[in-house]
Amino acid sequence: MMKLIEKPMILGLAIAIMMGCASSDEVELFNGKDLSGWTVYGTEKWYVEDGILVSESGPDAEYGYLGTTENYKDFELTGDFKQDRDGNSGIFFRSNFEGTKVSGWQVEVAPPGDDTGGIYESYGRGWLIKPDPEKDKNLKFGEWNTIKIRVQGDRVITWLNGVEMVDFSDEKIGEGEGQIALQIHSGGGLKISWKNLVLRKL
Repeated sequence: MMKLIEKPMILGLAIAIMMGCASSDEVELFNGKDLSGWTVYGTEKWYVEDGILVSESGPDAEYGYLGTTENYKDFELTGDFKQDRDGNSGIFFRSNFEGTKVSGWQVEVAPPGDDTGGIYESYGRGWLIKPDPEKDKNLKFGEWNTIKIRVQGDRVITWLNGVEMVDFSDEKIGEGEGQIALQIHSGGGLKISWKNLVLRKL
């Protein structure tokens, strides 16, 4: 009788340990309260309002970035964004900064018709891949959208509201190291909101 009790207990303990290990690979990038774990680059506005991370054009109307204080190599990142006004923004990965000059790769977050989900290399080769224009209908301008980015080795896959946007492999990306960062584009008049930014290390 004792052996029958022990086996389920051991199995339950093993499952609990495995779940604990899995959860330790998950990182909540935004805590819903402040900018802990992030660094601001530039003079554009980054603030928290009612549990939402808001990026907004500042008086200089230049490029602005909010970068993680830690570097991430292989990961799956999910997050929600809402384009409150002109929504030209993006999520950078394996990126590095010199002031507001960024080297690395951007998953585009933009208004309708401007290739949300595509991959752009800043200060380098420019556009590496754009989604099929038909897929742009998955973007809900002025509403909450969910973006997912999987970066592993030299391969990057992006999804918008559950629809795969691009699947791209590149040797240079595979060699990259650096931060994750949110961007606000130059030009002024922009406002983009973010929430539920969760990263899972691969």
